[in-house]
Amino acid sequence: MAEQKKHSDLTVTQIPFKEYNTLDLVKPDLIKAEPINKATPPSHEIDKVSPKIVLATLNARFFHTSFGLRYLYANLKELQQYCEIKEFIIQTRDMDIVEQILASKPDIVGFGVYIWNIVETTAVVNLLKVIAPEIKVILGGPEVSYETEQQGIVACADYVLTGPAEVSFYQLCKDLINNTPPDKKILSSKPVALADIALPYQYYTDEDLKHRLLYVEASRGCPFKCEFCLSSLDKTSTPFELTLFLEQMEILYQRGARNFKFIDRTFNLNITTTMQIMQFFLDRMTDDLYLHFEVVPDHLPRKLKALLAQFPEGSLQFEIGIQTFNVEVQKNISRKQNNAKSKENLLWLRDNTSAHIHADLIFGLPGETFDTFKDSFNQLYHCRPHEIQMGILKRLKGSPIIRHTEAFDLRFNPLPPFNILSTDRVSFTTMQRINRFARYWDMIGNSGRFKYSLPHILSDEPFDDFMAITEWIFNKTGQIHKFNLKKLFELISQAVEALFPEKHQRVIEKIEVDYNAAKLKSLFSGLNLYAVPQVETLSKNKALKRQQQHMS
Repeated sequence: MAEQKKHSDLTVTQIPFKEYNTLDLVKPDLIKAEPINKATPPSHEIDKVSPKIVLATLNARFFHTSFGLRYLYANLKELQQYCEIKEFIIQTRDMDIVEQILASKPDIVGFGVYIWNIVETTAVVNLLKVIAPEIKVILGGPEVSYETEQQGIVACADYVLTGPAEVSFYQLCKDLINNTPPDKKILSSKPVALADIALPYQYYTDEDLKHRLLYVEASRGCPFKCEFCLSSLDKTSTPFELTLFLEQMEILYQRGARNFKFIDRTFNLNITTTMQIMQFFLDRMTDDLYLHFEVVPDHLPRKLKALLAQFPEGSLQFEIGIQTFNVEVQKNISRKQNNAKSKENLLWLRDNTSAHIHADLIFGLPGETFDTFKDSFNQLYHCRPHEIQMGILKRLKGSPIIRHTEAFDLRFNPLPPFNILSTDRVSFTTMQRINRFARYWDMIGNSGRFKYSLPHILSDEPFDDFMAITEWIFNKTGQIHKFNLKKLFELISQAVEALFPEKHQRVIEKIEVDYNAAKLKSLFSGLNLYAVPQVETLSKNKALKRQQQHMS
């Protein structure tokens, strides 16, 4: 979930995109440029000749880039010439990953470890240490920065750097190369001023700019204390120097970058800065420019609204974390949110801008019940966001949500992704129902495949209607994955016939519009749209439709 990330640990949101089989995604010869950031100090001599450092991570998809590895690379100073970045995807076999890492003959391998790759990275590290135990393995990232000693991956690694590691990784590599290793395994990274960190943007390759999502950040940290999120550990939000940041954005833009995902937790916190960044991109607007921001829903002053209204369709996506509209639950998790203003702003954005609105809810928060979550979903649905991302609460290591474990009987999955299994108010069975709802909603509601038919299926109580559809489809198929799109159209029509027969004929007409928009090869007339064959009714309806066409 987007709301559960910490920018000081360089965690980035992972979104499902097209998968590729490419393994080694960044070629060393493309990342050997000399640092241009003013924070880069002069080179220093090292004792060992030609050491080799590999920075590696497993991304969820090829489309993603590792922002964290590029930060580490940018701050390696004189060691940078001996380092290369290797990015993989989690679908790749661990044997193949290890083979590619060993092909570089490294002395040191640093792994970025996150909640989405912890299982696969553990397998890779274990295998690497069996085959080449002499290689020093260093771990870093949010997943190993808390509760570190209890983790299996830590047991087989040589060193772990907790916290932001741009400077500490360089120092550790230098110590290892000069044969002055630290006397302990787990090392805490000391705070470093943002002005003293070299920026990583020049190390996006030309291939990255053409084919992958570019992560950027104008600030780090978050002033809010929402307890499900690692950013609640931050004391405040700290901006990068704006002129330098915009200079880097200009360089990327001139190189051809058009796809920018800002990972700032509260992009619209400082409106003056927000306005300058938005104006920068508006002045350079092209048909293919795409910007993603995470915004605070109850903080959209008039001057920012006026600027947002000028952006053309397809250029903006806003990720808006609502999480819950229940006031008591908000208090439990230390979340401050003006619900009325948030809903007002959501509706304003929908009616007055061309931005794509992606709004988040979390199920399983302490104090939340099935009914209170249903009420939040219904309220949010009527704010008309393009997507409602239904996340299930996860126990991120280090997040303060753990303080509620006993009081609310929070029971989390002991294995990744550490999702909530039950609470004192939500049984495991109910949690499973919501998991299925979320999966089907993503396929049907969020996909955009059913944008014409879904509004005619759902009533003023959309949660109840869609839960009924969820349970009907699951009872019929027993599955929540791997649906053929044609079959999905048939199942939705059949579910409506069984559950809301009075809507069925009207819905079929809209489903046909959606089906044609999907441009599937098979004809709509060949679909089985009825759970129970009704030949006479179908013929009568077709005749009426033909007569109406003559009269229109």
